[in-house]
Amino acid sequence: MTAEWEFDVPTTGSKYLPPDARYMDALTSQGYDFEAAVADLIDNSIDAGANDVVIHFLRDGDALVSLLVIDDGRGMTDDELDVAMTVGGRRGYAANALGMFGTGLKSASLSQASAVTVTSRTRKTRPAGRRWVMERARTGFQCDIVEPRYAQALIDRYNGQPITWQGTVIRWDGVKNFPRHGGSGQTDRYLQRTINKLGLHLGLQLHRFLLRDDFNITIAVEDIRTGDIYMNFGVVPLNPFGYPVTGHPDYPRVFVADVPSIGAVRLAAHVWPPKSSLDEYKSVGAVLDRQGFYFYRNDRIVQSGGWNNFRQPEQHLSLARVDIDLPPDTDEVFRLSVKKEGVEATPEFVTALENAADHTGRLFTDYLADAQQTYREARKRAGLTRKAVIPPGRGFAPAITEAVEDELPILPGEVPIAVQWSKLADDVFFDIDRDNRMIALNRKFRTAILGGRRGSLNDAPVMKSMLYLLVHQLFESEFSGPRARDNIQLWQSILLAAARAEIREIDNDETGELA
Repeated sequence: MTAEWEFDVPTTGSKYLPPDARYMDALTSQGYDFEAAVADLIDNSIDAGANDVVIHFLRDGDALVSLLVIDDGRGMTDDELDVAMTVGGRRGYAANALGMFGTGLKSASLSQASAVTVTSRTRKTRPAGRRWVMERARTGFQCDIVEPRYAQALIDRYNGQPITWQGTVIRWDGVKNFPRHGGSGQTDRYLQRTINKLGLHLGLQLHRFLLRDDFNITIAVEDIRTGDIYMNFGVVPLNPFGYPVTGHPDYPRVFVADVPSIGAVRLAAHVWPPKSSLDEYKSVGAVLDRQGFYFYRNDRIVQSGGWNNFRQPEQHLSLARVDIDLPPDTDEVFRLSVKKEGVEATPEFVTALENAADHTGRLFTDYLADAQQTYREARKRAGLTRKAVIPPGRGFAPAITEAVEDELPILPGEVPIAVQWSKLADDVFFDIDRDNRMIALNRKFRTAILGGRRGSLNDAPVMKSMLYLLVHQLFESEFSGPRARDNIQLWQSILLAAARAEIREIDNDETGELA
């Protein structure tokens, strides 16, 4: 303990220790969701100068078989393909490039699919291709060379849609979240849900590119057996600052945070108009998630909402959004995740926010007070103050949760109220478990309530939301008095009678009898 401290660790040499092939498992476990993985591929298309990108779902009857991302960018030669398909392959990124780490194509693709194939053609070279199969990658980084005939055929398949003289096709096979069973109904529902989420995600993350006249993203679904096109539509830009009229006459306003390590960081502060129904406001996320900082790197959103430890989100700040373009070479202060869905800011930035000011000396903290006041005044003009509630949680459709958070203040730190179908007595429609924050519904009546539709975690949204509105206050008080117990008995009787009437209606339909 008394030896002199050595500030530099002494060494005697070095040894080459290449990564084990199982590193591929770690590489593909970055937490990508489907939408973020597809967005990462489109980043490469933009870097390649593409004007048109097509996201193509291929189905064979009821089964989804592949997903392809096609662009009309400058394409890649054989050697460039090798670099692109090398894990951590280093290439010269332009100052305005969206690519960063040399891992996005591989980690995004293999996090979602068991195999990824890339074929490409430049104006001066023939089509070439490479293919990673996860099982072969695990056993020694073995990347397959695609047969030239097939590389040509895949490029030709998309000739003019959108590939002309050059372009790239990325193909995913064995996509992990494609439905495996359930027939065309399940496939159709999956496509509707997934394409809607994907369109919103890309519309937000890449809205600055989509607002340009020379860039488009199209999502299409094709049956490879019949050639039928089920869907074919363009992704619409979703500008998180796209309000028609500001919510506060003094905004937008630019503040400047002086961060010693990197200099001035501009903060364009906005106040949305209250009660907006625009997708640009409502579709970005839950009310507590969509407030705060929107970081852009080279015109691409890399974080949409959040206060980065500057403060906690709250209902009264739901109209506040701040547009921040990250300056180049910001690693000392802002660190981006590999999947480009979050920014880690050091305490240096948080400290600088306290003293950030505009050209008149108005502080950034004054902006937060103005945004809060705008929200409060809108509530006051509505002539009411609504009581804070415990929000709905598991078992409720996300749209219900979002609507509650939009309309009502939320009690902070409370476990949300869940709902589930359970085995209950025949003379009970629902039960309340206050300790576990659970509403239990009698599964005997599930088929009748759903009217023959397929059940799911978030099914029966109308009935569940109505029941939440009836009983949520019972979870917010310490005990239930006589009036509350009488209300429960009243609701129980009426809902039980309604559920039994639903069953009789179904029985009558099946026997052909009149009700």
